[in-house]
Amino acid sequence: MIGVVAHDPGGAEIISSYIRQEGLECNYCLAGPAYGIFLQKLGEIENLSVERLIDSCDWVLCGSSFLSDLEWKAIGLARQAGKRSVVMLDHWINYQQRFFRHNDWHFPDEVWVGDELSIKLASASLPNVKVSMVPNAYFRDVERELANIPRPKHVIGEGSCVLYVCEPLREAGITLHGDERYWGYTEEDALRYFLSNVGSLSANIDSILVRPHPRESRDKYDWAVEEFNLPVVCGEDKTLLEQVVASDIVAGCATMAMVVGLLAGKRVVSCIPPGGKTTPLPHPDIEKMDCLLAMQGEDKQNVV
Repeated sequence: MIGVVAHDPGGAEIISSYIRQEGLECNYCLAGPAYGIFLQKLGEIENLSVERLIDSCDWVLCGSSFLSDLEWKAIGLARQAGKRSVVMLDHWINYQQRFFRHNDWHFPDEVWVGDELSIKLASASLPNVKVSMVPNAYFRDVERELANIPRPKHVIGEGSCVLYVCEPLREAGITLHGDERYWGYTEEDALRYFLSNVGSLSANIDSILVRPHPRESRDKYDWAVEEFNLPVVCGEDKTLLEQVVASDIVAGCATMAMVVGLLAGKRVVSCIPPGGKTTPLPHPDIEKMDCLLAMQGEDKQNVV
């Protein structure tokens, strides 16, 4: 029996898709956004405490969290019980941070990654952990679902529709480093930087949809509607895939939703503010707003 532990949405999306595609029987310990994701894909499940889960399973398959210590605790308990633990990595940055809590490291026996780029990054960041490639089941689901979502035709002013995907950076900075501006900016700073310079993406923009992260409240960014004289809408009640399909451009800092934008064939732009210490996503097709602004500045100088 496999024991599944997950909190954050990234790992939960991949593991739940993997279980559904492979038809696996599992026991579960879920919390945070992960619970709703598993419920949607797999239906009603019995949710165990992490201690009961470890007792009931042969080995443990975990997601990884940026803030929660649920998976970290499960890895430690599995090791104490002499049971194998595997972590499904869902991103391309900050691998080591996922295994450090309360001044202690809990590394799994193995990590699974979904692409060749992740293999290189994980092998370099986690040299003492076995790294294996397991194709990203969530991306397989995404590609199938994207093909079935009608693509709307924009007619308002034939301008661009932009989707901005948010991340709760302040909370992560405080929890991990005791500093809400550890990365040099907060999520509000990032959104203001993006909205102040959104004209660098397109000369004609019909709409800007701001999507809060699953850990954030839907009204967190409502202030942007009043602060900027732009066609901004916040917290629309649609799925990520529906919003990605309806957009022409997907923007954000370094969240996996931007990679979903790439899978959908959208133009994707990273909007990390100047001086920000966030590690950019390593995908070469992702443009950078600061580079776009620099190039436009050079063009203006050449015209003068």
